[in-house]
Amino acid sequence: MTDNTRTTEKRGTKNKMAACFKTLLRRMPMEKITVKDITDAAGVIRPTFYNHFKDKYDMLEYIVWYDLISPIKPLLINDMIIEGLTLLFSAIKNEKEFYKQAVKIEGQNSFETIAREQVARLLKEVMVEKHGEMHTTYPWLSQDVIATYYAQSMVYIAIEWIRTDFLIQPKELSEIYEYISTHSMMDIMSVSM
Repeated sequence: MTDNTRTTEKRGTKNKMAACFKTLLRRMPMEKITVKDITDAAGVIRPTFYNHFKDKYDMLEYIVWYDLISPIKPLLINDMIIEGLTLLFSAIKNEKEFYKQAVKIEGQNSFETIAREQVARLLKEVMVEKHGEMHTTYPWLSQDVIATYYAQSMVYIAIEWIRTDFLIQPKELSEIYEYISTHSMMDIMSVSM
């Protein structure tokens, strides 16, 4: 068996368990889902789960990264911010029942924390690939600080959108986010909305 075949099989097993987890989360709260529930639904044994994930929160992190975050990276690298955000928000809306339940996960491993960390990871990767290491007028203003700031705002907007039952379309939400992230607070407040 080649390394590529093993990697493909491993990814397939992870994706199968992740899909089963998504189905379970649509039906019951996170705290009631057990590893046994996931492995039974996926038709694998418990050690298989632990060969791929530390716990169900690690699985949620995997889902956020592979379903939402990594697909938008090429768009962000190519300065297609609105398109990237629209793809991200569309992916959330396509799985809206899953994400409506996911945003209810609170505490140390909350959905908000996991999403913020994954978005910050992406933004830092994009900054490094596009510009290398940054040196600003303000040494405290590092790539980590910038990535975390924008990740925080992006995740906040997404979670509020989910909690308000997707009142607007993904493209409009993308345009709103782009508007508020490219204008000063004073500019926004001075415009009659």
